Amino acid sequence: MSSAQKKGRWGIAHIYASYNNTLILITDLTGAETIAKASGGMVVRADRDKPSPWAAMQAAMKAAKEALAKGIVRVHVKVRAPGGYGPKNPGPGAAPAIRALVRAGLMVDRIEDVTPLPTDTIRKPGGRRGRRV
Repeated sequence: MSSAQKKGRWGIAHIYASYNNTLILITDLTGAETIAKASGGMVVRADRDKPSPWAAMQAAMKAAKEALAKGIVRVHVKVRAPGGYGPKNPGPGAAPAIRALVRAGLMVDRIEDVTPLPTDTIRKPGGRRGRRV
């Protein structure tokens, strides 16, 4: 590893993986300044392909290349699922997105789950009998 890479800037890779899409956002350490962003919908044409692992990998590669060009070398990864009254486990794009960040050349320091978990929650929409289709 060269001395330039050792002195590279840190960032935070926020990965929001739902069952409909995967969003990758790379910010500085404060989280205030967005450095790169990409989503599954930006790399595929059909809506049904947005949540796929392949789309998540392509989006992560795209965001990582942009971040590397701006000087980010190391990242903390924060993975988020919908949470609340929605599903508490991330969608199918979470793991492939992390793998793609590493393959693109970013050094991953820690992986953290930041899914919002309710201590006591509001009532799920749809009523007692559920959503009638």
